[in-house]
Amino acid sequence: MAFITLSYKKDRSEGGAWVRVKQSTHSNALLQSWVHSLMRLCLALLFLLTFFAPSAWAQSANTVGVNGFEIESQDDGYFLSTTMAFELPSAVEDALTKGVPLFFLAQTTVSKERWYWYEKTVAHQERYYKLSYIPLTGRYRILASSKPISNSGLGVTMGVAYDNLSQALYAISRLSHWRLVDASEIDSGSKYRVDFQFKLDLTQFPKPLQIGALGENEWNLSATKSQRLNYEPPK
Repeated sequence: MAFITLSYKKDRSEGGAWVRVKQSTHSNALLQSWVHSLMRLCLALLFLLTFFAPSAWAQSANTVGVNGFEIESQDDGYFLSTTMAFELPSAVEDALTKGVPLFFLAQTTVSKERWYWYEKTVAHQERYYKLSYIPLTGRYRILASSKPISNSGLGVTMGVAYDNLSQALYAISRLSHWRLVDASEIDSGSKYRVDFQFKLDLTQFPKPLQIGALGENEWNLSATKSQRLNYEPPK
């Protein structure tokens, strides 16, 4: 509710008669209050952009690129070949050189679409990597397995050492002729989709490191991609 004050002034158009003028002091005060509130809001937004935007940029910079996502059909199944493009953030690389091994996970899921019910998982594949630094030789070692890699190294299918970090990351990022699903699981009358994910797997880290890395943008390293899988008859 506005408070109205009355005042009088001479109006020359009416022969110098005094006329009553209405002034709303409350409306002016309310307008000034809105202006001050808007200024405070703008300052708050500027503060958020200044201090939190760099974290958001750092998170987007950690995105893994997926290049050349190709699905090939052969007589006995369907196979995936692709390459990821990424670099280790400075905090992650620093932890690696200080003796903390890094764990990566690549996984695929082939789903069959059903209009009358939920999608059916036809096949699921996983590939685990453990990247470690060897201080004595200055080299990087990769262990790979279809199951989570324990400290004992049981179940490891491959262990290779590389001269530098770039070579090791390239070996992890390149997937060639990876079996997705057997040909017998795919029929011509249905629709299928392949969901792919690659990430720095924090679940394999020791518990203290999991807690420390949780919520840190530099440790958020992942990529996802989905693509239709088209049926192709055996050649």
